[in-house]
Amino acid sequence: MIFAKEETLSRAEIEKIQLERLKETVARVYEKVPPYRKKMEDAGLRPEDIRSLSDLSRLPFVTKQDLRDNYPFGLFAVPKEELLRIHASSGTTGKPTVVGYTKGDMDVWTECVSRIACAGGATSKDVAQICFGYGMFTGALGLHYGLENIGATIVPSSTGNSEKQIMFMKDFGTTLLVATPSYALRLAEVARGMGVDPKTDLNVKIGLVGSELLTDAMRDEMHKWWGDDMLVTSNYGMSELMGPGVSGECEYMDGMHINEDFFIPEIIDPETGEVLPEGEWGELVITCIKKEALPLIRYRTKDITRLTYEKCKCGRTTCRMANLSGRSDDMLKIRGVNVFPSQIEEVVLSVEGLGPHYEIIVEREGYSDKLTIRVELAQATDSFGVLERISGAVKNKLRVVLGLDAKIMLESPNTLARFEGKAKRVRDLRLK
Repeated sequence: MIFAKEETLSRAEIEKIQLERLKETVARVYEKVPPYRKKMEDAGLRPEDIRSLSDLSRLPFVTKQDLRDNYPFGLFAVPKEELLRIHASSGTTGKPTVVGYTKGDMDVWTECVSRIACAGGATSKDVAQICFGYGMFTGALGLHYGLENIGATIVPSSTGNSEKQIMFMKDFGTTLLVATPSYALRLAEVARGMGVDPKTDLNVKIGLVGSELLTDAMRDEMHKWWGDDMLVTSNYGMSELMGPGVSGECEYMDGMHINEDFFIPEIIDPETGEVLPEGEWGELVITCIKKEALPLIRYRTKDITRLTYEKCKCGRTTCRMANLSGRSDDMLKIRGVNVFPSQIEEVVLSVEGLGPHYEIIVEREGYSDKLTIRVELAQATDSFGVLERISGAVKNKLRVVLGLDAKIMLESPNTLARFEGKAKRVRDLRLK
């Protein structure tokens, strides 16, 4: 089902809307956001210099570091009293990435998620069980409002307590599951252990999955556990841009349709910043052209994808982005959580008794990610009490910083590899 007429506009109509909103957004940001005004002035630009969509490439980029440097509200274009909602990331260096929403932003967010939910097969008849964590993370509430807007019945079950999740699915007649791909598979595994066959004993026919890469192999695995007739679609978003709702797959699963009347996508060479032509792989850059609180211009997402503009079989004419092939930086996605090696390094260096050498190992056991940290002791010791204290300190701090549990392996001094060049700290065995 197509939710809004804007999803089927001609290319000329889409670009007319984009240019009007781009000009307005640039003028407003220049006037109301001093750090971005300085960026434009440093680039020798004023709002009136933006006359066509091709002029977008002249504007400076915004990065996650800009958000951190201007924590918490320095990049906001509205006063704090106009905000209806504030969300934030877990933070990578002590300062989280903060995003905010006005009433208008909330309406836009709901509209965008409603579109991608309908593209993914959702209808007013669905019972939608949301197995994302509710809280500062934008995923759960974003999908909640969008699905509720189209008339679906919401089961806000959040994450964890998988046996009860299965009980709800069975007793409430859940038809649509919102989760990460790995947790969706974990739920199927738990169901089998309870003597419940997801294919025959449950009625889940739609999977709106996100927050992790959805590979073809993972989609096939979902069908193996949940049934071949389950429609599994991926959707994309990030807190800085809005949350979920930037784009999403339709039933033809040939790329994620971008809500182009709200977002202008570009693909750049991550090394040079040069804009690449249609069809080439590169880093996704997004400009928000209808946000009031945090209207980011040319935001570098670090996600690697490509764009196509041909009309889809579903009837939508909006640009599509391919499912992500990875990131241009070293960020890891573990159980739906963004993890940077620098976060782990900060914890390691803060614990007394540890040296500066460590290794991060990510594996997949069953359908769940497992994080192991190997770290050297500063001095050798056989004291069980000392080892327990150090290991416990690392685990507790990682849990606070990442919101994840990790296995800690304390190694003797001079055990881990040394590097003359750039250190290779991460072994992601999920890719093997």
